[in-house]
Amino acid sequence: MQDHIEDKMIRGEDWSERKLTSFEISDCTFSDCDFTDADFFDTKFFDCVFIKCNFSNTHVTNCGFCNVVFRECKISGIIFGAIDKFFLAWEFDNCTISLCSFNNIDIKKSKFVDCVIQETDFIDVNLTESDFSHSDMNRSTFQNANLSRANFAGATNYFIDPTTNKITKAQFSSPEVLALLSAFDITIL
Repeated sequence: MQDHIEDKMIRGEDWSERKLTSFEISDCTFSDCDFTDADFFDTKFFDCVFIKCNFSNTHVTNCGFCNVVFRECKISGIIFGAIDKFFLAWEFDNCTISLCSFNNIDIKKSKFVDCVIQETDFIDVNLTESDFSHSDMNRSTFQNANLSRANFAGATNYFIDPTTNKITKAQFSSPEVLALLSAFDITIL
């Protein structure tokens, strides 16, 4: 039996350490909620918006995010590789994302705009046509990632090795684009 939550505005609630198994949550807006250590096993979010929420060490195994927006959220320590890959369309706007793993998933056309993305892994991931514009990518890892037609305009502090990642027709801004040469151990004068 699946539980439903729909068409709600939820403000300032503490969902930390809650376990929601097989829920379907649709057309909801969550504002200033705390999801620290919450477990959303097999829960599906449809057409939801999260504003200024805390997702620290949240468990998202088999969780689906379809048309979901994260705005000004703190997202830390989450392994996104375990999500439901069939229900996936999301965007991150002005979020702080740290110590997360987006490994082994197809998240093409994802938006990570104006975010601070620190020490986060993008390994064996399809990010075709994704948007990282104006994001700070400090100490994040891209390895064997498909970044074709991705947008890094205005992005900073990224390290992308063009020999281990596909960057065909990706967009980069100057002078940050010089970071693509870091993998070659050369001196630029």
